[in-house]
Formats: sequence, C-alpha cells, structure tokens
Amino acid sequence: MNALIGKTPFFRLLLPLIFGIIAGAIFPGILSVSLSIALGGLSLMLLSFFIRPDDQFRFRWLFGAGVCLFLFSLSLYQFRQHIESAELSPPGYSQYDLGVVLDIPEVKPRSIAVNVKTASPGEKKVILYLEQTDEARGLNPGDEIVFLSKVEPFRNFGNPDDFDYAGYMKNKGFAGSGYIPAVDWQKTGRETKSIPIMAQRFRAKALGFYRSFDLENDAYAFICALTLGYKVHLSNDLQEAFRASGTAHVLALSGLHVGIIYAVISLLFSFFGKSGYGFIIRQWLVILTLWAFVFIVGMSASIVRAAIMLTLFSLGNMYHRSGFTYNSLAAAAFLILIFQPSYLFDVGFQMSFAAVFAILFFNPLLNRLYRPSNKVVKYIWNLFSITTAAQLGVFPLVLYHFGTFPTWFFITNMLVVPLVGIIIYAAFPLIIFGLLRSLEWDLITVLYTFFQWVEKNLTELLLRIVYISESIPFAQISDKKISFLQLILLLLFIYSFTRFLFSRHARPLIISLAALLLFQLTITYKNLTRPAPQLTVFNSPGQSEIAIFHNNKRHFTDIPENSFISHPEKRIFLLSDADFITYHADKQYRLDILILSQQASFDIEQLLALFRPSKIVLDSSLPRYVAVRIAQECGALGIEVHDVTEKGAFSLNF
Repeated sequence: MNALIGKTPFFRLLLPLIFGIIAGAIFPGILSVSLSIALGGLSLMLLSFFIRPDDQFRFRWLFGAGVCLFLFSLSLYQFRQHIESAELSPPGYSQYDLGVVLDIPEVKPRSIAVNVKTASPGEKKVILYLEQTDEARGLNPGDEIVFLSKVEPFRNFGNPDDFDYAGYMKNKGFAGSGYIPAVDWQKTGRETKSIPIMAQRFRAKALGFYRSFDLENDAYAFICALTLGYKVHLSNDLQEAFRASGTAHVLALSGLHVGIIYAVISLLFSFFGKSGYGFIIRQWLVILTLWAFVFIVGMSASIVRAAIMLTLFSLGNMYHRSGFTYNSLAAAAFLILIFQPSYLFDVGFQMSFAAVFAILFFNPLLNRLYRPSNKVVKYIWNLFSITTAAQLGVFPLVLYHFGTFPTWFFITNMLVVPLVGIIIYAAFPLIIFGLLRSLEWDLITVLYTFFQWVEKNLTELLLRIVYISESIPFAQISDKKISFLQLILLLLFIYSFTRFLFSRHARPLIISLAALLLFQLTITYKNLTRPAPQLTVFNSPGQSEIAIFHNNKRHFTDIPENSFISHPEKRIFLLSDADFITYHADKQYRLDILILSQQASFDIEQLLALFRPSKIVLDSSLPRYVAVRIAQECGALGIEVHDVTEKGAFSLNF
C-alpha cells in the first residue's frame, strides 16, 4: 500500500481530506480550530519558498505538509457548513414562506411529496407533503410556491432495529419536513430556471415519453431506473429481488451504465476522425454530452465518479495517456469530496469507489490466471473476472451496511449484465424513432414498433431471470452484519492475502493472518457479550407492536388483549379496551408496568382505582391527544410514563 500511495500523488491529497471530513462529523463545533489549521498550513507553504537552495531538499516536506493541513481545515469547514445547512433555525417554525420545487413530485398513498428549497429562514431544503389535489399533481420542477407550514426536523422512531433516517436525510442536505393542507399553499406563477431544474424538467418529460412504450409496471420502473436513475416507481419486491440476486448495482446508475452511454456518444461523434484536431473536437463533444447526461439523471455519487474518470480518460486520449488508474480514481474522489464532503458517508459513494478500486487491484491478477484466445471465451472470462473483482471489494461493505450477501451473484451477473447493455443500446433507436413518429412515415412506425417489441421482451426476460435467481435456495446470506472494526479487518485480510498469493512475500501473509485472527476474536467477543432478549414495545405509528427483540430480530408472540405478559421478574399487564370500568376491586392490584393500547377513552382515575403501576407505557396505537393527556395527568400524580411515540421504543430485559 505504501508503494501504491507513493506512485499516486492524489492519494496523498485525498487522505487528509477524508480525515478532515471524519473529524468534522465527530467534532462539529470546530470552525475556529479549522481556521487556525488553515493558517498554519498556509504558513508552512509560504515558508517553503524562503528556504535556502542548499536546504530545499532537506525541508521538501514543508510544502506537502502545508497542503495537507490546509486541505484538512478546508474539509472541516466544508462539512460543518453542510451540517448547518441541514439544521432548522429555529426548529418547528410556523410561518408563510416561499419555496422552489427542486425535482419531480412523488405521489404517496395519502399525499404528494415535494422537495423544496425555502427562502427563509435561510435557504433550506425541506420535504413538503401536500394534500393530494390536481394542482399538487401538476407541479413541475422550478415552480415557486408560497405555503404555511410547521416544518419539523426529521426524527427516528427510536426502535432498536431502526435505520437512522434522520441522519440519512441530514446527510442528503434536507433540514425537515411538514404536511400542508390544500388551503395552505398555492403557486405564485413564477418559475426558477437553472441547469439542475431544467435537467429535472427534461427528466420528467422523458418519464412521460417512456409511458408510451406500453410496458408492464415493473418493466417501466426498471427502464426509468436503468436509463434515468429514477427509482420512485420500483416496488419493494422488485428491489429485494435485485438485492437477493446480486444485481442491485444494475438499478443504480454507475460505471456500467455511464460506460455504455460513453461508448454510444463516442460512436455518434466518430465522424470527426481518430487523429488531429477532429479527434480533439470529438473528445470535447463527448465530455460535454456526457456531463449533460449526468445533470439529467441527478448527479449521484457513483455516476459523478464514473463521469470524472471518463473525462480523465478522454483527456488522456488527447495526449495518448492512460486514464484508468488509481490516481484517476483518487482524483475523482478528491473532486467530489471537495464540493460534497457529505458524500463520504453515502453508501453509494463508498460502494462505487470500493468496486472500482477492487477492479483495478484484482482484475489484472485474475487475468494472469487464464488468458483465453477465443474471443467468445475471452469476453465471458473478462465479464466473470470483473464481476468477481468488484464483489471482492464490495461484499465487506454490503455486510457492514446491510448484513446480507448474494451467493449466486457470479451466475446472475453473467446473464444480466450483457442484457443491460443490449437494453440500453436498444433504447436509443427506440427514443429516436419515437420522437420521429409525428412525421407519420410507415417505415418509422414499423421500426418504432420493432424496437418497442425488442425493448419490452428483453426487459421482461431480464426481470424473469432476476426473480428466478431470487427464488433459488440459499440465494442470499442474511443477518450477518459486521462492525466497523470487522469491516477494516476483513478488507485488510482480502487485499493482503491476495497480495501474498501473487507475490509470495511473507509480510502480506503475516498481515492477512493477523487480520483474520483479530476478526475471529471480534466474532467470539460479540457472541460472548450478546445482549439478553428484551421485551420491547415498538414505536410503529398507528398500531400496537409488542415483541421479543433478540439478535437484532423481532420475535412476535400472540399476546391477547387485556392480559398479563409473562416475565420472570416483572408483573406486566396489557390493557387494550375500556371495559375495565365495569369491574371493582377492594384494593389496587400492584403492577410493575401497565401498557395502554388502542383505546381513546382511558381515564387515569378509573385506572388507578384498579391498578397501582410503577410505570405506565403508552404505545403508538393511542391517539396523540390521548397520549398527551394521560402523560400530563400521570405527571401531576408522580407516576412515571414512557410514551413510545415521543421517547422511542420501550425495552425490558428478560
């Protein structure tokens, strides 16, 4: 690794940037510190210019150290600015505000979600849930609206197995969300025009154009995700099928898709020639067209990475140099993190760069094992080696983030990846002939119908392969989530052991075996310190959900209404209706925990005539006004209350 970094200067610039972003996430209130570090870095750089010529070699490290310190401070400042832009000030404000619709509104079951950039207080990105009306459905990117809403910060449900939704949205730059009835908003009639908004408008028209292809819902959703990066129409079942089959990367626009688009664009401009000024013009046109496509599909981390690397590849072509190296990968990461430091914590960013790094590292080694002469066999072997190399780099991250791993990925990718290329290639003539249909020429109609048939059948074939792959026994290993330390150790083992296999040096073997030993020790420690099972009242809005939580799983048992819940030490009673008012008792029945669920007519005085609970738990099926009333009454009586809607899930060890 030291040799690798020494040969690639951008890695040396990338490391302080990454460390600065991580430090900014851990210690957010350090703007003055970052300014001091920046001044220190600039001082070192300036000092390096005043060193005597005889001492310049001895003190050559000064300028590099100054650059690293300056980049470190810059990343601290950038990340802090990003965090502040995603914070409401003050939180929960309620006022009239202007906002601009940023992208295509998304139809939800009971509302329409609209991403909006507000005008005050400060420019904030928020999600507004508009009541479903024809006017709300007709909103377009760039429309300006005035609205009255109480925008609240994002909150997690507080369940032990929850996804950190609030952190995820903050990382995306969104400050909060709010629901707006139809009477509390309207369009101003003004429109904002910018390159991102115009790209979103073009994207919306393309989605409408795809509707004319007469595709099934899943096929339409797949085409939208494949060519435009628009995943809203993908069903949960379809996404799970792609994940289980190991082909989820197909749904995320990445190097595979951008590479195909790049090949098509390069072919379209091939008439400029392969040398001279025509070739240079061709490369610049390819770069401009490629970035226009990147703007249209939403500029995700993976597609920006691919576009930067292909841009460097095109620039390298002009000067007859290679563009696909570790240094170009580091340059892409450096440029992205300079402008969007929060991408470092984006799963797509991590997996995209891990996959490309693994391809650059493993693929040359795998190609040394077998060099086929037959073109067909060579294509199949290259596809297999690239897929395997990418999975070797990505699967530790998949285990870390999701705890799953597809076992048949090498088979499904061998079938799906070529089909994806054909589908994208077939989409170009389909779009062209679809646009020319207004001419009403018979030949154009015939060609459009033919390519429509090809696109439809190929897409349905691909989806059939994915669904079959998902149904194969043991198609996916699940519930194997690893910690961050285990992730580092697993990556260290994979790269070091591979290095040993092809170099036969002792040091990589020692490092890999040490990493494997530590990995096994962490697993043993985790098993020995596994938490006890817990009885948990989950925060599931609008419903009552009580289960045993163990090994990061919910184990549901049948708990009748108005019944005791068995526990070795505590007396716990679940009360789900108000029929108790017809019962009388000579003295209060002592309870450790009383769980109130579902009913809106609970009365604390009547409850306390029968029970004497040490704690009352209000589950999320209670109406909010009832939960607030009971909490206030219990507070006045000195009874401890846990409202799971406000405080998160309630858990009790067995």
